[in-house]
Amino acid sequence: MLFRSEDERPIDKQTHYIKRCVGLPGDTLQVVDRLVYINGKKNMIPKGSQHTYLIKTTGYGLVEDTWKRLEVNEYQPIGNGEYQALLTDEVVKELKKIPSVSSVEPIIQPKGFFEGHIYPFSSYYPWNTDNFGPIYIPKAGATIQLDTNNLAIYQRVIFAYEHNTVDEKDGKIYINGKVATSYTFKQNYYFMMGDNRHNSADSRFWGFVPEDHIVGKAVFIWMSINSEGGFFNKIRWNRLFRVIHWNND
Repeated sequence: MLFRSEDERPIDKQTHYIKRCVGLPGDTLQVVDRLVYINGKKNMIPKGSQHTYLIKTTGYGLVEDTWKRLEVNEYQPIGNGEYQALLTDEVVKELKKIPSVSSVEPIIQPKGFFEGHIYPFSSYYPWNTDNFGPIYIPKAGATIQLDTNNLAIYQRVIFAYEHNTVDEKDGKIYINGKVATSYTFKQNYYFMMGDNRHNSADSRFWGFVPEDHIVGKAVFIWMSINSEGGFFNKIRWNRLFRVIHWNND
């Protein structure tokens, strides 16, 4: 889904993003050990999605041709024949077949480990990229109870997207100057995640996407840049003009 984002930027500077919509208005979303659950039901893992793995070898490492053959663009040697890399499930299976590879294990941030750059940026919610939520996604017309704890989750929605003043004083919440213990949302919101789950700026980092920010649906990849690549391999040529699959069919 193609949408514009204003988060962490001046309100008049808008940037377009393409991400997968994983949570709809009214859903409760949770990420448990990197798996997404919607209303308590495990969501599908998108075909071709990538996660971070630790690859251990017998000590000789892997030659560059191996990474090219497996179409792995983002990997980093960390010493002693070990690597950290973004891999699909299919590539993990292929790596495990290589005699010099002793193990391929996922790197997962444990539950309760607080990453301060993860939404809603509050130690009351010790969430991280792999263990996040549960979080209710606002729905137009739905009313929630507000308190000084969950205000961290919904304050941006109420202020930036629905144009109210929000203040907190002496343990009370004030919306447009009046004490508020509840709030009714004016529009629908969505929760977005990138398929490259460990290298994606998405709703885990800047929260909900309002309906009026959604621009359209992306169809194909016309350019793909590897920010870690050198001068001759900045462009991921194997990804250019690929059709974007929004399901596993």
